[in-house]
Amino acid sequence: MSTISRITVTALAAAIGMSTLAACGGAGGGAADAKTVTLVSHDSFNISRSVRAAFEKESGYKIRILRGGDAGKAVNQAILSKGNPQGDVFFGIDNTLLSRGLHEGIFSPYRAKGLDKMPVALQLDKGEHRVTPLDYGDICVNYDRGYFARHKIAPPKTFADLLEPRYKGLLVTENPATSSPGLAFQLGTIATYGEHGWQGYWKKLKANGVEVVDGWEQAYYDRFSGSAAAKGKGDKPLVVSYASSPPAEVLDKKPAPKEAPTGIATGTCFRQIEFGGLLKGARNEKGGKALLDFLAGRKFQEDVPLRMFVNPARTDAKVPELFTKYGTTIGRPTTLPPETITENREQWIKQWSSLVLK
Repeated sequence: MSTISRITVTALAAAIGMSTLAACGGAGGGAADAKTVTLVSHDSFNISRSVRAAFEKESGYKIRILRGGDAGKAVNQAILSKGNPQGDVFFGIDNTLLSRGLHEGIFSPYRAKGLDKMPVALQLDKGEHRVTPLDYGDICVNYDRGYFARHKIAPPKTFADLLEPRYKGLLVTENPATSSPGLAFQLGTIATYGEHGWQGYWKKLKANGVEVVDGWEQAYYDRFSGSAAAKGKGDKPLVVSYASSPPAEVLDKKPAPKEAPTGIATGTCFRQIEFGGLLKGARNEKGGKALLDFLAGRKFQEDVPLRMFVNPARTDAKVPELFTKYGTTIGRPTTLPPETITENREQWIKQWSSLVLK
């Protein structure tokens, strides 16, 4: 789920013991194969071998997967190759990039089966069905439960709380120019404080000692004190990460703890929604439609949480106990219209940089 660089909780899970699927498919290019359907995505796309095999058996198509770097890079490549796409289906354009992809006309309309099982709030192109929502997640401030228990300080809950003196110097976030979570956190402050208030908020946050690093891995693994993978190296008990980071911290822990070692400041969350779409000019349009139907179906949707550590878009998809026991439901995440993000993203990042990095 991304804009500039998507480093997902899949990486976190891998670092603490989760085995992930290796890159799939052969080399790019070549003539179209009527029995092969090509999925273009970002590097973090992940599917179980059994689920992939189920689609291939049911549909008669073999899946070829082309991973194109982070989501921003993959979307840019899809735009550059529009009309003569690298594949048939694109997975991974999110709401921070969506209106750009739609404006550039890289998708063909197709109403995927199973769309009726997805909340209207996730269907941001419901009038034309050029894309189908396939998963969602939230970027939020995570906190180290142990740190706050030892210091007898209540952890923050909201953006406003982060400005309090007791949290001075405790937060590390990512640069929105180089990090998807960093941009989502900035967008959350814009959604909360508005066009005329977010810059004042960041001035205060800077004065309260926020630290900025380039990317999620550095923030979470090197600076955050609550990351098991960091092995106590970090000294920041607050970090901008994913709402699914706590379940990932518990994955494969034996015996299973009563609660995750990290918590979520639920009033600091920005929702990201990932979509899939049939690429305009797809060589195997029939196969692409079959694959989109499968991605929107329960079998793939129920595979999503433990493969990519995001929530399935379908309301009838079962969510694993790891998520229900250790995860946090974000009732009212912040959000912004995709068109507003596209129109203002570059300007907002430049303004943020001049405020925070100088």
